[in-house]
Amino acid sequence: MPTEKKISSASDCINSMVEGSELKKVRSNSRIYHRYFLLDADMQSLRWEPSKKDSEKAKIDIKSIKEVRTGKNTDIFRSNGISDQISEDCAFSVIYGENYESLDLVANSADVANIWVTGLRYLISYGKHTLDMLESSQDNMRTSWVSQMFSEIDVDNLGHITLCNAVQCIRNLNPGLKTSKIELKFKELHKSKDKAGTEVTKEEFIEVFHELCTRPEIYFLLVQFSSNKEFLDTKDLMMFLEAEQGVAHINEEISLEIIHKYEPSKEGREKGWLSIDGFTNYLMSPDCYIFDPEHKKVCQDMKQPLSHYFINSSHNTYLIEDQFRGPSDITGYIRALKMGCRSVELDVWDGPDNEPVIYTGHTMTSQIVFRSVIDIINKYAFFASEYPLILCLENHCSIKQQKVMVQHMKKLLGDKLYTTSPNVEESYLPSPDVLKGKILIKAKKLSSNCSGVEGDVTDEDEGAEMSQRMGKENMEQPNNVPVKRFQLCKELSELVSICKSVQFKEFQVSFQVQKYWEVCSFNEVLASKYANENPGDFVNYNKRFLARVFPSPMRIDSSNMNPQDFWKCGCQIVAMNFQTPGLMMDLNIGWFRQNGNCGYVLRPAIMREEVSFFSANTKDSVPGVSPQLLHIKIISGQNFPKPKGSGAKGDVVDPYVYVEIHGIPADCAEQRTKTVHQNGDAPIFDESFEFQINLPELAMVRFVVLDDDYIGDEFIGQYTIPFECLQTGYRHVPLQSLTGEVLAHASLFVHVAITNRRGGGKPHKRGLSVRKGKKSREYASLRTLWIKTVDEVFKNAQPPIRDATDLRENMQNAVVSFKELCGLSSVANLMQCMLAVSPRFLGPDNTPLVVLNLSEQYPTMELQGIVPEVLKKIVTTYDMMIQSLKALIENADAVYEKIVHCQKAAMEFHEHLHSIGTKEGLKERKLQKAVESFTWNITILKGQADLLKYAKNETLENLKQIHFAAVSCGLNKPGTENADVQKPRRSLEVIPEKANDETGE
Repeated sequence: MPTEKKISSASDCINSMVEGSELKKVRSNSRIYHRYFLLDADMQSLRWEPSKKDSEKAKIDIKSIKEVRTGKNTDIFRSNGISDQISEDCAFSVIYGENYESLDLVANSADVANIWVTGLRYLISYGKHTLDMLESSQDNMRTSWVSQMFSEIDVDNLGHITLCNAVQCIRNLNPGLKTSKIELKFKELHKSKDKAGTEVTKEEFIEVFHELCTRPEIYFLLVQFSSNKEFLDTKDLMMFLEAEQGVAHINEEISLEIIHKYEPSKEGREKGWLSIDGFTNYLMSPDCYIFDPEHKKVCQDMKQPLSHYFINSSHNTYLIEDQFRGPSDITGYIRALKMGCRSVELDVWDGPDNEPVIYTGHTMTSQIVFRSVIDIINKYAFFASEYPLILCLENHCSIKQQKVMVQHMKKLLGDKLYTTSPNVEESYLPSPDVLKGKILIKAKKLSSNCSGVEGDVTDEDEGAEMSQRMGKENMEQPNNVPVKRFQLCKELSELVSICKSVQFKEFQVSFQVQKYWEVCSFNEVLASKYANENPGDFVNYNKRFLARVFPSPMRIDSSNMNPQDFWKCGCQIVAMNFQTPGLMMDLNIGWFRQNGNCGYVLRPAIMREEVSFFSANTKDSVPGVSPQLLHIKIISGQNFPKPKGSGAKGDVVDPYVYVEIHGIPADCAEQRTKTVHQNGDAPIFDESFEFQINLPELAMVRFVVLDDDYIGDEFIGQYTIPFECLQTGYRHVPLQSLTGEVLAHASLFVHVAITNRRGGGKPHKRGLSVRKGKKSREYASLRTLWIKTVDEVFKNAQPPIRDATDLRENMQNAVVSFKELCGLSSVANLMQCMLAVSPRFLGPDNTPLVVLNLSEQYPTMELQGIVPEVLKKIVTTYDMMIQSLKALIENADAVYEKIVHCQKAAMEFHEHLHSIGTKEGLKERKLQKAVESFTWNITILKGQADLLKYAKNETLENLKQIHFAAVSCGLNKPGTENADVQKPRRSLEVIPEKANDETGE
């Protein structure tokens, strides 16, 4: 257990600075000097040693410090040759003097950097009154509240309470703390004082409470936004919610509601103050979980054809263990349906007493009666979702027992069964919305020319295939298994309407003859072959038809395939073994959370649109989709349990965290934190990672906590979340066990930022730096079809594409330049920029040197008299940014219309493209290539139009952020506040491209 004293107040920070720390001093010539920095005891100056300068010059007066920046956000850091080797979380800069010089420093840990940043900011705020403020804070609101709690226990006014009562009180306030840890802390305190007995005094109670119940990382966050460094008032909280959490429509009333809900002290609630304890309560509440609550209900368009959705699907639903010897049980269906599963499997065979039974044929799995399963399905079919349930019927019964099956289904399921014949004039399946409350039967069906009461159909028997493979070493393709035929009764056939099972032959045949209501099932091995060899065809096939993928029969232990391997091809029904926990089921469960856990998730537009270019195996950016940068900082962990299956090594764990990205091959990545030794209760990681997400709509983020010093089992907890469900800002991640249960009080504390969010249309390897000027800028390229009339249309699209790219990237260049002058990284939004720069705009007597005129749509900065050159540079850069925002807003619509016009003109050729190409003399491969190029070009045009439209919306959002930040900071020119401007919406991110990487940000 770490013995270092926790930082829980400004006083702790100041004391630590007076003792001093070794910091690295960074110079522009790529040199780094190790120096010992300390704060003078009189708190008037910051000194360092050794130094070639005399001691009076190796110091900075505190009163000359203008600001303290976190991260690598000065010119020296950006230009330093070894900046990439310096941790963003350990770097900070002291800006001082009239010329705004920078002292650029790197601490040995993020914790040490936070201590110096917090302490220096406190000194800047209070100057010569710092000592008075520190003394007054000793008797602050928090201490008063803790004292009051002590007094409530000490009813007889003895001045002490029992150890048992003290421990119980602290545990009630912080349920995640272990009783043994609290007891040990009191005993250590008594031992340090050579105190006998176990009675606890008020002072001891307060000291242990501060030590155990203060999370330094949350204290450091609080002081960033607190105007007095001890608590957040309503305006401080509003600023935090708007600038960091991206919450829209915040006012003081909402801030007060939060304070009344989470502040534990009566004084805080009455005065509208949120203490460190209230702030901690708020950040740990479901209000600040990483999962966006908008996705807890159905939030996607449910009126698309059924084939446009991923469908939560179960394989061998009746099994509760492995699929060769495991028991069958109706609880398998109850579990799957309660989890939102919308496709369950029934493997039906002849049973005794003319009652069909369910089990895996040709294996040793036990049997359950078909009737009892249908009864359970009737009860739980719509327990978790009102959308259609598909029963995948693997029928191996005789005609006699097939008729019994029909009787049971009709009697128990009644009018829930969907038996409407498909409309031959339609091209697509009905939508989930139309099919609400209906149960669909997926099974073989007699052909329409069969006039008798029964007929022959093929039998696809998974069990026979598995039995055949048991003991075999060779892995021949599963489609080589001999096809059997069996008799099907007409009554059962009539229950099958829009999910008729047919055998897959090949893509070109299916495109020509398969009906939209016919469904093919693919063995995992065969589906993988198509995914690798025909990724484009597989995606296009799944735009119209439902495809079911089931696990390889070789998975006799009921292990799971990776569903992402088939989702990326558009396969809708990827059947999972729900009884087998682990990574693959984590992905499945996490994925289907994003639409109210209704069992249906709308596929990305690029996988639905008839004319769109997408290859499932792309290892690069996706044409028509704008990549996004995901910035994740793993700050800390709370209350990690010991791995369940680990051997006897005490209760201590050595945790580390993996952040995994799952999606298309181009997006799959993982990064890990360092190990924090012997601390599972409150480990501090403070590590930042960045991931490029090329297809956000198909990406998932998985947090995994592991034990580095394990015996037998290393798994502590995990949480899997779709990229689209991430909430930005400071968030807690509630950890789950291997089997999906929530781990009590166990969580990760993280910061999430997303830049260049949503949009479309990106050229291949678009500029690695937004610093690129027009000459070196790369533009989206359109392909030549060698069909003159069509190529002419696409040629006309090139100028507006260039214009769109210039408008966006000119704006992004200007925004990044402004951010840099504000001392912030590319992750920051413009509201944060204005908040950061506002103190510099105030003179010595707090009168504004610069004000913002908000009377027009484009806020302008106006100088109020003579200002330093540094401020003039900020104003000039701001003006350039506003001009680029204005240019984009005023020209975007016209350019957008030109791109859309070219897209529509090109689509006029789509239907007859083959015949036009043939007339131009194109044959076979060249004709196929022309069709592919046409699809590519249409995808690029759609993407460029979408990206420009999004850029305009984000630019309008940026203007709103500037407006409200100016008002919040009191920098608006009197009488110019525009009441018509609406507050920014929830997502506050600016959209710089990945381009800033070269600048070291």
